[in-house]
Amino acid sequence: MEQRQLGRTGLRVSHLGLGTMTWSRDTDEHEAAEQLRDFVDAGGTLLDTAASYADGAAEELIGSLLGSTVSRDDVVLCTKGGVRRTDAGGVVDASRGALLTSLDASLARLRTDHVDLWLVQTPDPRTPLDETLSALRLAVTSGRARYVGLANHPGWQTARAATLLAGDVGLAAVEVEYSLLQRGVEREVLPAAAELGVGVLAWSPLGRGVLTGKYRRTIPADSRAASPHLAGFVEPYLGAGSLAVVEAVATAADGLGCAPLDVALAWLRVRTQIASAIVGARTPVQLRGSLAARDLLLPPEIVLALDEVSAPELGYPERR
Repeated sequence: MEQRQLGRTGLRVSHLGLGTMTWSRDTDEHEAAEQLRDFVDAGGTLLDTAASYADGAAEELIGSLLGSTVSRDDVVLCTKGGVRRTDAGGVVDASRGALLTSLDASLARLRTDHVDLWLVQTPDPRTPLDETLSALRLAVTSGRARYVGLANHPGWQTARAATLLAGDVGLAAVEVEYSLLQRGVEREVLPAAAELGVGVLAWSPLGRGVLTGKYRRTIPADSRAASPHLAGFVEPYLGAGSLAVVEAVATAADGLGCAPLDVALAWLRVRTQIASAIVGARTPVQLRGSLAARDLLLPPEIVLALDEVSAPELGYPERR
């Protein structure tokens, strides 16, 4: 599997990453172990998780597998903090104290003394960005994280964080949702990251599963859209607005003799600014489908057609 440089850092990651949002909830320990083995055997390195996934249970499961299923040195371990659990549910908290407490808890669950990449999961409007960045700086200088970054932050915050951390620990990466069904990051986040040398990780490159084509006719009973805790995650892309893109992907797949999943991942892979596309498979079979798609090259005319049908709306000030 191709290894790509993460921005201007010396860190290299596999162009497909393994997401773990369903681990310990919809994906049990045996399925997770099989996924991890298959992923590493295919040359994958980037293993992505978060303190909030399954209320920390996903990290605990990863910690139990590192060393027993694969070596800790075989993976680039990325986790995220900034969403604190309370009795009322998750609360965004990117204050210095909350972030560092979260990181220490993550390290304990992951059974390691450091993560390779640590990200702030979402913007916190109540905490000054400077304070959030001070936690990232301390995480690196204390050795608890090798590199740091942001997730799901807008372009202006990405640019400001990169500027404030320049010449110091640096902003290594921004992780954002990016697919044929969600290209909003092309307006400001991607240009900011390119200008400032920040690496980009794309989560949900299959449009939360919708680009696989599984929802074209109905909602399968064993799918995320039928799951009580994930239905709301998929629902935004099940409307009429996504239909033209999904059908275009399916048409291209039919013409190329492959699956829609192959086309969706191949479209993203030619965007060289994207260091890694993070696929979150519920089962080992689903993951193998993504791994098998890694060598497909789309003809330029198909890339252009997909670009046109999925183009995000631009207006002032991006385009006048």
